[in-house]
Amino acid sequence: MYKYVFIDLDDTLWDFHANAKSSLHEIYEKRNLGHYFDNFEQYFQIYAKRNLELWEQYGKGAITKEALSLERFLYPLKQVGIEDAELAIKIGHEYLDLLPTRTALVSYAKELLDYLYPNYPLTIVSNGFIEVQYRKLKSCQIEQYFSHVVLSEAAGALKPDKRIFEYGLELNKAIAAETIMIGDSFESDIRGAQNAGIDQIFFSLNNEVSENFNSATYQINRLEEVLEIL
Repeated sequence: MYKYVFIDLDDTLWDFHANAKSSLHEIYEKRNLGHYFDNFEQYFQIYAKRNLELWEQYGKGAITKEALSLERFLYPLKQVGIEDAELAIKIGHEYLDLLPTRTALVSYAKELLDYLYPNYPLTIVSNGFIEVQYRKLKSCQIEQYFSHVVLSEAAGALKPDKRIFEYGLELNKAIAAETIMIGDSFESDIRGAQNAGIDQIFFSLNNEVSENFNSATYQINRLEEVLEIL
């Protein structure tokens, strides 16, 4: 039935949460941020919550890449009384240098790619920044699995906009009916694929349950379950 597989990168294959946390912990120690925060967990929780909100805004086109890049590091500092945009910018640069060197993958990601690769052309579809996403793929040694890497900056549209998916279809010379999208974000990956007429596998990492999620073509809680579908 399916001839092409589109896959999200962050938190579908590449363990964004673990990799972001280890990168920020290194910066937290280097920058002596413990002088301002009770502990690293306090800093990380403030950062992670705000970062998620900002990416949602970015995905809707409500803020620019530059605003996201600054605000996610300035916001935690502001919470402890530090109004220092210059420091936030430095932390942002250090983070983008460190993050793509991290190699933690989601459980079973490598095995899944080994399984899919001989049978389907695989395409990454991601809203992530060009300068970061390619380095991630190279660092964790999975770039060779993908026929194409479709990033929002190159496609001129962010998931869930159907245009980023249509761009991927064009690159593959594929049609929507022959394609399936695997992703962990219901709003970006699943709604986006639906907007483009593409079937979806919703990878619910946190075992989320919602009536809305039932509208996905398939829902899984572990990547191993993809083998029952493809």
